[in-house]
Amino acid sequence: MNTYSFLRQLADSWVLLAMFLFFAGVILWAFRPGSTKVYDSVAQIPLGDDTQPKSMTNKGDDNV
Repeated sequence: MNTYSFLRQLADSWVLLAMFLFFAGVILWAFRPGSTKVYDSVAQIPLGDDTQPKSMTNKGDDNV
């Protein structure tokens, strides 16, 4: 058995199984109980601070 055949057989069996188990583990970790509060707070980060930076407040534009 040459190297290519061995690596091909390894990738088709054990590496595929390892990648699937890793994927399933990530999905289970993301949807675990108790993580809802964490993901809700992270989802609100772009909407949290509506104030303008100090450098943007006095640009001479009265329409702001």
